[in-house]
Amino acid sequence: MLLGGAQRPWPSGGRRRRRRTTTGGEVSKQLAAEKRYATYNKDCDSKKKRKEAEIYQALSSEPVDVAALRRMAISEGGLLMDEIRCRVWPKLLNVNTEDLPPPPGMPDEQREGLQEELIDSILQVLQRNPQLHYYQGYHDIVVTFLLVVGERLATTLVEKLSTHHLRDFMDPTMDNTKHILNYLMPIIDQVNPELHDFMQRAEVGTIFALSWLITWFGHVLSDFRHVVRLYDFFLACHPLMPIYFAAVIVLHRAPEVLACECDMASVHHLLSQIPQDLPYETLISRAGDLFVQFPPSELAREAAQQQAERTAASTFKDFELASAQQRPDTVLRQRFRERLRAEERAKMLLATKPRTNRFVKLAVMGLTVALGAAALAVVKSALEWAPKFELQIFP
Repeated sequence: MLLGGAQRPWPSGGRRRRRRTTTGGEVSKQLAAEKRYATYNKDCDSKKKRKEAEIYQALSSEPVDVAALRRMAISEGGLLMDEIRCRVWPKLLNVNTEDLPPPPGMPDEQREGLQEELIDSILQVLQRNPQLHYYQGYHDIVVTFLLVVGERLATTLVEKLSTHHLRDFMDPTMDNTKHILNYLMPIIDQVNPELHDFMQRAEVGTIFALSWLITWFGHVLSDFRHVVRLYDFFLACHPLMPIYFAAVIVLHRAPEVLACECDMASVHHLLSQIPQDLPYETLISRAGDLFVQFPPSELAREAAQQQAERTAASTFKDFELASAQQRPDTVLRQRFRERLRAEERAKMLLATKPRTNRFVKLAVMGLTVALGAAALAVVKSALEWAPKFELQIFP
């Protein structure tokens, strides 16, 4: 009330706000919630510190306790931070860090940042291992290692990874990659036959999971923390673990899949758009459980049978999708921006011979996935325009 008994005018908007009275019970609930939250954070910090101490203890053992490091990499939270990953990832890959090759290429002041380091690392690995072939998506894995451990260590780790975990992806053809993808449906069938049958009726195939598999999910996850967490997991496990993780993602999304139209386009579109808010720790634990329950040796027969049943007629849609993604001109265009630089920039690139050679060499790597003599025409035309485009690290 104002002086003289006059009413206080309403605030603009015409609605009078009521003061909210907080009861004693609500205050108690709020305090209890805050206390639980503080206790949870304290517990998390305590667990993290305890795990960090256990990791360093395993590293300082003589010899290094690699089995303990694998358990730490797989268990909740993974390896916690990049500083630890720099020390543990080499142990998981059995790489000697005492005798690393010097960083390659030009002086630092002449580098063009991560782009240059990426090309150097890829070229080094492929030059030393002529049996390996660049594939679309390989750069996503290389750049992850560069960001975590730096160029000198990354090149050595990626080389070891390329001759082991990634070896099947680096053949001249996609035959071994397709064989690994064939494990996906048998895993799903073991856990959820209804979902498996629905996907079979939709004829969706497994191409939607190709980029997941060959980049270790680095190309499809936007949060780098989740990417390196998965790398901890995969480095500590069997090379086929990424396909088990792909299977648990599909199983996790079973309600969405079963609710959509039972046709190839609808199911493929749904599964290709991977959610960014997945319960990663739960899925990692589930993938590990499925690997133990249904090891690759038990699924090999079903995977081979799927390969035998994939006739030319029934897999033409898969072939179209795979061809579009791996075609030489597509690989090149995804590595280079699809816009021409100003004439001055183009002349400068062409005039810089060492740099131009790098672009052409990287382009040739992308062509190793080509099928048959028909690709030769594409090679010729592609190399004509390749130097005019800037390398795209993150397509």
